[in-house]
Amino acid sequence: MVGILRHWRIAFSTLLSAVIIATAYMFAHSVESPQSAQASTETALLQAIAAKDSDGDGLPDWEEALYGTSPNTIDTFHLGMTDGEAVAKGLVVPRAVADVSVATSSQNSLDSNGLPPPPAEGTLTDAFAKNFFTLYLSAKQANGGADLTQSDIQNVANQAIQSLSSVVTIAPDFKSVNDLTISGSGVDALATFAVSAEAVLLKNTSNATTSEINYLKNALLNNDDTALPYIASIAKAYRDSATGLAALPVPMELAVNDLMLINTMMYISEIATDFTQVYTDPLAAILALQQYPQATQSLGTAFVHIGNIYAASGISLHTGTPGASFVNLISDMRNEQATIKKL
Repeated sequence: MVGILRHWRIAFSTLLSAVIIATAYMFAHSVESPQSAQASTETALLQAIAAKDSDGDGLPDWEEALYGTSPNTIDTFHLGMTDGEAVAKGLVVPRAVADVSVATSSQNSLDSNGLPPPPAEGTLTDAFAKNFFTLYLSAKQANGGADLTQSDIQNVANQAIQSLSSVVTIAPDFKSVNDLTISGSGVDALATFAVSAEAVLLKNTSNATTSEINYLKNALLNNDDTALPYIASIAKAYRDSATGLAALPVPMELAVNDLMLINTMMYISEIATDFTQVYTDPLAAILALQQYPQATQSLGTAFVHIGNIYAASGISLHTGTPGASFVNLISDMRNEQATIKKL
């Protein structure tokens, strides 16, 4: 048991530094490169999730979720040592190894099975723990019961994260082109859509003053307790905006990019919701960060393409007139991307 736990810690140390962080931008690299400032922020957040140890007990918060220990209590089960020490000694183990005998002489603070409460059922962290140990025990059995090398452990960790990633990164779009009401074309139809789209976006604003990624940064790096509720409000704004836009009749020339905008807004809403789970389901937040660069790039691309259509149609609305804020927003984003390309 102690050998399993030792390899568990080695595997995750390597996994989080080499696998998760290294692949955080694999999607973004297939499209236009994100701004370096955003990239460095996301990398810092991935590292912060991996390293955050709120109570300083030697067990990072995300591992506390795996072991059922409290990230705010040094000795969760009153074993007379820190949670990190208890894990290292094999006194506290994940629920995923319940079928493996526990090498401990003191289990009074644990449950009837000698284990701490598991991470919440159905969370990605819980799924990953079970998957990792299943793969680990299978690999060890294939090795004749002998201890695995660090390279073998790394392969098991890679398999576990890849398996989990394959499940959560492929999700159906919120809407298909058949779900849209395509109506009209030309300048008048575009102007009418701008008015309606502006109303949807204005109706579904949040009280946030910065982006979801900055609030996540504040939560992790600055211990800002108010940050996660703001992320939740942003997620709701994205979700409600996507739903509202999907209900609007859309001009024929905007249909493809409007659909991209709707689906990307809903996708970012889901990602932001996963950000809010950073303390209760850390792996969900980690995988959401992996998907975030591509999602934000797609959102910008959708706005820019819509802006190109409005520009080609010669539509320009003065500030204060109906639809102007929508047209000006997409025009500003289009100009900003053009500026970035020149840098």
